Amino acid sequence: MKKISELLGLKANEATQLGEKLNELLANYQMFYQNLRGFHWNIKGEKFFELHAKFEELYDDAVMKVDEIAERILTLGVTPYHTFTDYLKVSSIKEAKDLSDGVATTEATLENLSTLIKLERAILPLAEEAGDEGTLTLLTDYITQQEKVVWMLASSLK
Repeated sequence: MKKISELLGLKANEATQLGEKLNELLANYQMFYQNLRGFHWNIKGEKFFELHAKFEELYDDAVMKVDEIAERILTLGVTPYHTFTDYLKVSSIKEAKDLSDGVATTEATLENLSTLIKLERAILPLAEEAGDEGTLTLLTDYITQQEKVVWMLASSLK
């Protein structure tokens, strides 16, 4: 049986390289998701209701993206990371512990989103060079949506 990458019309080495970069993205999404859960649970203050709901919306979206990224990694013939040991080792996004203030949690979320967008943009040329339209489409859709969230969250801080 042919490798999955061959069935997709991709070179095996390029598919593997993309899968590894997507594993880095997956690790960052898992940390982003976990930070959002903590913010949702622990938010306090005058913006409680607004931010409690927003963080839930964002972590629901993040968990869907985690699944999509893991499935894309599998589609490329690579095994997705699935332990927090791997996530902590690979992720640029770090744990946000004991944050409950609206401004601090919003700023942390903006920083985390910025990290994700930069990583997604760094993967785009690799996917383009490999002719991997599936990864390109996935990431450009994410970036478009995330840019709007960044604008909205940044506007809420002014």
